[in-house]
Amino acid sequence: MTPQDTAKPIRPGEELDQAALQTYFDDRQTGIGPIAEITQFPGGYSNLTYLIRTQTGEYVLRRPPFGAKDIKGGHDMGREFRVLSLLQSAGYGRAPKPVVFCEDEAVMGCPFYVMERVPGVILRAQTAPNMNLSPDTMRHLSERLVDELAALHALDIGQTNLSQLGKPEGYIRRQVEGWHKRYLASQTDDLPAMTELARWLDQTMPTENPPTLLHNDFKYDNVVLSPDLQDIRVVLDWEMCTVGDPLMDVGTSLSYWAEADDDPFRKSFNLTWLPGNLTRQEFADRYADRSGRDLSNILYYYVFGLFKNAVVIQQIYARYKKGLTSDERFAGLLAGVQALSRHGVEAVERGRL
Repeated sequence: MTPQDTAKPIRPGEELDQAALQTYFDDRQTGIGPIAEITQFPGGYSNLTYLIRTQTGEYVLRRPPFGAKDIKGGHDMGREFRVLSLLQSAGYGRAPKPVVFCEDEAVMGCPFYVMERVPGVILRAQTAPNMNLSPDTMRHLSERLVDELAALHALDIGQTNLSQLGKPEGYIRRQVEGWHKRYLASQTDDLPAMTELARWLDQTMPTENPPTLLHNDFKYDNVVLSPDLQDIRVVLDWEMCTVGDPLMDVGTSLSYWAEADDDPFRKSFNLTWLPGNLTRQEFADRYADRSGRDLSNILYYYVFGLFKNAVVIQQIYARYKKGLTSDERFAGLLAGVQALSRHGVEAVERGRL
């Protein structure tokens, strides 16, 4: 039996006010019983995730990282809560059930929300290589990931309220220009590869595909698996969900998809290089088969995904550089920006994933 994803003691400086939380839960009559323990899930570099154990069950609390008020958009707890609520209304069964959203910063110094915990397995890059996962298991799981992404893109946004989550017209251009502006705003070093990628993305922009719902962060450690590793129970981290060209979502997933001969940094934050996983091209081919979409220009979307991820890492590194966080995990992230942008330039030069 594969162990469940485990919460650990809260990192110093990221503690929650348990008494204030309990008072808020009681005043709002949320049904969340007395808090017995609060621990923290260790994964991720973005929003912080905590496990709350109570007499009535287990819940997950999500809040922005400390010192992140200078970064807009990616830490909107109210929007993430609304996404989960709309997914519930649309009948999508692989989203966590939302419980309560708090916008009163007097409670905890920031907005936050609580959802029900779905127990299961989350495969993380730091632990999965030591779990003796067979190639057959990895093949099955990588295929399930592709199929779930295609199923998510098959939701009928026109017949549900999901269409209100974004403005699909001009989505690619807004994304390219927006992420370039975010990079310039958080830039700490001169990285010519980032400038080159931004120029290429602007000059080779494709015609948009019909819009779908996008997760925008779809990868192994954002899904909870059944204990037997046969199925996906729930998809997590909807903070960047929107509506737009579905191949932008595919490109982002592919940009996480490290292969065995990729550089150590890329292999350090995903487990797709383990034997049995689909290759990036096999991922794209399977998605094309399941969705019926033309992926002949998937290189563009892949390179955009690399650029976007590099900017996200740059933003986190900039917060560390400014002293807004003391988390030493962030000290070496500039090397990640360099690795992703260099790989993007190489992909453009060779003309394939």
